[in-house]
Amino acid sequence: MKKKNRIPWSFGGSIPKKFENHIKNSIPYYLEGHEIINKLSDFFLYDKSTCYDLGCSTGNLLIKLANYTNKKEIKFNGLEIEKNMFSLAKKNVKMNNIKNIKILNTDIKKFKLKTNNLIISYYTIQFIHPSHRQKIFDKIFKSLNWGGAFIMFEKIRGNDARFDNIINSLYLDFKEENKFIPKEILNKSRSLRGVMEPFSDYGNLGLLKRAGFKDIQTIFHHLCFKGYLCIK
Repeated sequence: MKKKNRIPWSFGGSIPKKFENHIKNSIPYYLEGHEIINKLSDFFLYDKSTCYDLGCSTGNLLIKLANYTNKKEIKFNGLEIEKNMFSLAKKNVKMNNIKNIKILNTDIKKFKLKTNNLIISYYTIQFIHPSHRQKIFDKIFKSLNWGGAFIMFEKIRGNDARFDNIINSLYLDFKEENKFIPKEILNKSRSLRGVMEPFSDYGNLGLLKRAGFKDIQTIFHHLCFKGYLCIK
């Protein structure tokens, strides 16, 4: 197989412009997850709170949160490592004329989180190399105020090989039903090798508990996609 046919997946290049349409057809209930997060924010954001979105992509989730919240002077911060995605997020925030969203072109591994009440990771941790994940979870837990929350949505592996095969088979059905052709599905899977590394539910819970989280609740679960609410 030629090297040029094995280009690793990236959120750079032309992907940002296509991202919203692509992701809605790739992840079940993607927009519904945004609505869950919006409503959960009522329980954790107070006047003058700080909120982070780790891997904010186009910035649309933060824009929804800023428009939804009824709290005053919230500081919304989006961290995005890909320059093209960062530029698009800044553009979207400017177009929506929202003054309290700050988009930062930075790497969460190096960024120092300020004390905050809410941190969101919407299908982001799975793209961070496993060797860095525990330190990031530790950093998240340490930065939260007591009673603050970490909301994490992730693709997950099955509990064992049989369950993993079953849920991923159904996920492939979902992608076909959303007009992805087999070649596209195969090429995407190949491009994600070494780029996206989802953990099992057991693996994610282990990271969270070692960081210090004890109060953890499932807020979404469909096939190989899961949402966690973790309160400090």
